Amino acid sequence: MTQPRGAPLEVIAQSLRRERERVGLSLSEVAKRAGIAKSTLSQLESASGNPSVETLWALSVALDVPLSRLVEPARPRVQVIRAGEGPAVFSERANYVATLLASCPPNARRDIYLITAEPGAARESDPHMPGVVEHVVLCAGRARIGLTEDPVEVAPGDYVAYPGDVEHVFEALAPGTAAVMVSEHW
Repeated sequence: MTQPRGAPLEVIAQSLRRERERVGLSLSEVAKRAGIAKSTLSQLESASGNPSVETLWALSVALDVPLSRLVEPARPRVQVIRAGEGPAVFSERANYVATLLASCPPNARRDIYLITAEPGAARESDPHMPGVVEHVVLCAGRARIGLTEDPVEVAPGDYVAYPGDVEHVFEALAPGTAAVMVSEHW
């Protein structure tokens, strides 16, 4: 009888690294939780070794994922949010709308927003939690963006990053101003 072909070691290696990083655990901690040697886990993450089903089950329990997530190749996930859709939050003090495009998945540290704004009152933001950095690419219009004390004027295609844990501002200078903002949490 021929032995059935197992899951490709490279798929298992990539899956183990991805899932371990997703939960934010070290090699040592995952190995300890799974009851296996750290060297065994290190070998598996480097696509060497020959994992048994028992080892993979123990790792899936330690990582709190189904076994299938460790042996099946990751499939690309396509997400589409059409213009005008998505959860929108409106400013009380400015003609400014932040539409959430992608929230932060577990153990990632970013949210993505579509910002639309019109000239008039600036959107002044209080400091966010420590370590937040906001990245903005202006798509249309013109705006003054950045630290409240010293904002930068930007045009379509310009990129600006600034600490979000201090007072900051987004002021539309032209009708139809739009930007993509990534809020990065440290």
